[in-house]
Amino acid sequence: NINTILLSEPSEPYRSILKEIINYDPVCIEEEKIVPLDCETRTFFHDIPVIDDFSLKAIGRALSHRKAVIIRDKGIVTYGTVTPEQAFVSFSSVCFSTFVKYFFDTLMYLRDCSVKKMAPNRKFIDTFEGISELSSFDPPSLTHMARAPRNEDDVIKILSETGKAVVKHRLVDSYFGNISYVYRDKIYISQTGSSMDELQHCIDAVALNGSSSVGITASSELSAHKNIYYETGDTAILHGHPKFSVIMSMCCFWMDCRHYKDRDRCHQECEKKRSISGIPVVSGEIGTGPTGLMHTVPAAMKEGKGVIVYGHGVFTSGQNDFLRPFEMLIDIETTCRNEYFRLATSLLS
Repeated sequence: NINTILLSEPSEPYRSILKEIINYDPVCIEEEKIVPLDCETRTFFHDIPVIDDFSLKAIGRALSHRKAVIIRDKGIVTYGTVTPEQAFVSFSSVCFSTFVKYFFDTLMYLRDCSVKKMAPNRKFIDTFEGISELSSFDPPSLTHMARAPRNEDDVIKILSETGKAVVKHRLVDSYFGNISYVYRDKIYISQTGSSMDELQHCIDAVALNGSSSVGITASSELSAHKNIYYETGDTAILHGHPKFSVIMSMCCFWMDCRHYKDRDRCHQECEKKRSISGIPVVSGEIGTGPTGLMHTVPAAMKEGKGVIVYGHGVFTSGQNDFLRPFEMLIDIETTCRNEYFRLATSLLS
């Protein structure tokens, strides 16, 4: 029951990343599926089937229980049930998911080689170095974001402009991420499932005192945004999914941890206080449950206005305008990217 189907081979570096995962990942080789560990795409996909047969029957069987399928040497197939945008969202999410998985798995592989005192596969490393060169990140100029809203229309305009900037600079993929601003007695927040670069008509004005039901369509992280405001007093709150921040949040080498070999519970039950170059890393699920990030993120935000959630993304906040939150988002991603390649280089030397 669909109205759109999309088949496309992704551009670089995603094309090479897909080939590497298919060729080297043991789960993919044995079970013909890719299993992402970041919590957003785990929730969205569960796993991504990989098939060899470019046929209606094989594709239909895979898509009957998953949102996307990878066809070896052909590309990614996704679909939409209501709008064509749904097919694009799934396609984009596969690219994000496999990017994170590839770089995370590579670092863990290098770590294992170092512990076992064995040389990494030379061909694999050559490909890794080539993919790394294609994954550059150029921090943008942000001075145009230093303005505070003067009225409700201004709030919506600034949220919309900031959302577009977050997408433009690849700090989110597909529709993941959210944004809010507290103005007078309301928190203006992006709606659940909305595209960050198309927020003009997708912002809910939710009363802080809970006196309306407007929040029913708001982001699933509304409670986290409200608690960040209550804990810090910051009015501008930004949540993105920059790739290397997500990757580094998952790169924990605490081998004595009961979750070290099976990380399915780390995003809920991490017991270790962690940080990356002074940036707190916390566990936390989407929503309002006992392990929800609405409980873990706000308190950690007081340490430095920026927090990385394990396998999920980054929250930043600031007063009056989005210059500080955006700068922090860029700085955290740059820091995590630099730390990733510092670690990789040290394990290769």
